[in-house]
Order: sequence, then structure tokens, then C-alpha cells
Amino acid sequence: MSTYFSVEEAGSFVAFSASHLIILGIFLFSLLLLYGCRKWLQKPSRSQAGRYILAGILILCELSLNIWYVWGKRFDVKDTLPLELCSISLYLCVFMLLFKNRFIFQIVYFTGIGGALQAILTPALSYPYPHFRFIEFFLAHIAIILSVLYMVWVEGFKPSLRSVGITMVFLNILLVLILLINHLTGGNYMFLSHKPETASLMDFLGPYPWYIVSLETVACILFLLLYMPFTFSAARGKRNKRQLNI
Repeated sequence: MSTYFSVEEAGSFVAFSASHLIILGIFLFSLLLLYGCRKWLQKPSRSQAGRYILAGILILCELSLNIWYVWGKRFDVKDTLPLELCSISLYLCVFMLLFKNRFIFQIVYFTGIGGALQAILTPALSYPYPHFRFIEFFLAHIAIILSVLYMVWVEGFKPSLRSVGITMVFLNILLVLILLINHLTGGNYMFLSHKPETASLMDFLGPYPWYIVSLETVACILFLLLYMPFTFSAARGKRNKRQLNI
């Protein structure tokens, strides 16, 4: 049992291994299940329960991770503070779910889906299945995406084109703060000091520090792509409305 919680790295995570592919399958199934149950969940008592359950999963993931850090004497301000983009998105998701906050949704729709999706596909992870960190990592990131899509499919929240600009401003303010914290702690939060050791999108974006500038462009393009389904939906709604008025 202790090996499941050991801070010592036994083996290593292999991207697109059997365990990773199973996780990707579970992720896809959870998306389809949520979408398929969206109308059933829209009843007020059920929608609230769903939001609280997702918030509880996120809180449990973050709480258990920090307990593991402390228990294993692994806690270090240099690399275990909740200052990665997905960690920040997790906290924002909890607040969004508990209070149905539309402003937070505008940000976390892009940072949550964009950041967590990359983490699921190309994890910066050292522990293989069935280690606790493996399970917690994927559970937390899948729950982030499910939380955002829950607000879209069940609660009817929608981002706007203005949301893209709000999110970019938020990220740039965050970037300055994280750069300062990295300087003070010697850390590499949000990979702003150097690239991750594992393979990632950043490998194609040039050397340090130019890949940070490239990331800004990639983030903006990704956010616009994530917004596109709502553009098509709005255009279709206007077309249908015009047809009804004829």
C-alpha cells in the first residue's frame, strides 16, 4: 500500500502507454456521459447537486495532494505551491461551481479546457499507474474540464468574444506575478523559467525565453478556436430568427 503513496519515483510515466490510453478513453466516455445526461441534470435540485459533487471532487483532489506533499516531506515552495495554470483553474472552478459565477466562467472556460486538455494529452508527470499521484493528476484535470462543460451544457453558460480578451489580460497579469514568484522561490511555475522535462507543445515553440511569446500567440489562437462553437451557434440562431420573421 505504501508504494502507492511513496514520494520516491518508482518507474516513470510513459505517454500513450496502455494506462494513459485507458485514461483517455475514460475521459472521452465521461464527456459523452455528461453530454448525454445534460437535460436530466437541468432540473434545479439535480443541477445544484452536480455542481457540488464536481466541486467536492476538485477540493478532494487538491486537499489530498497537499496532504501527500506534507506527509511525504515533499512540500517545497519551489515547486508544490498551487501556482500552475491548471491548479489556478481548479480553484477558479470550485468558486465557479459553488457560486455559479459567470465572470469566473469567462476565464476558466478557456484556461481550464485549454490547460487541462494539454495536461491530459501530454502530462508533466513522473509517477505511473497505479500510484496515487497518477490517479489524482488525471482525476483533477478531467474534473476541471467536466466542471467547465457542466456550466455550458447544464447551466447554459456561454463565453463571449470579449471573454477571450478578458482571459488574455488575466493571463498576462498572472504571468508577471508568477515570474516574480519564480524569481523569489527559484521555481518554474507555469514553465516560465524553462520548459518541462517531458515532451510538450513547448518543444515546438523555440528556445527560452521566446517560447513564452509564442505561447501567447498559441493561447490566443486556442481560445478563439474554443470560442468558435458559440460563434456558429449564434449565427445559426440569428438565421433561424430571420426565417421566422419572413
